[in-house]
Amino acid sequence: MINSGRGIDPDHLAHVFDRFYRTDGSRTRATGGAGLGLAIVRQLVAAHGGQVSASSDGRDQGSCFRVTLPAPPLQ
Repeated sequence: MINSGRGIDPDHLAHVFDRFYRTDGSRTRATGGAGLGLAIVRQLVAAHGGQVSASSDGRDQGSCFRVTLPAPPLQ
């Protein structure tokens, strides 16, 4: 699968799951989100005992988000 999205600059990568963090500080509420989406994802995944991570080779290189969840117990 080819990923040709905006990508994430290395300076921002460590913060993308922080509440209210937006990589483009010039955006206004009318043109962008509140910076809560990935923070909510992190909390939901953690509530299920999982982990989420992000990687990107930089601007205009796309991004990869990985969610891992534990397997349900065998019954």
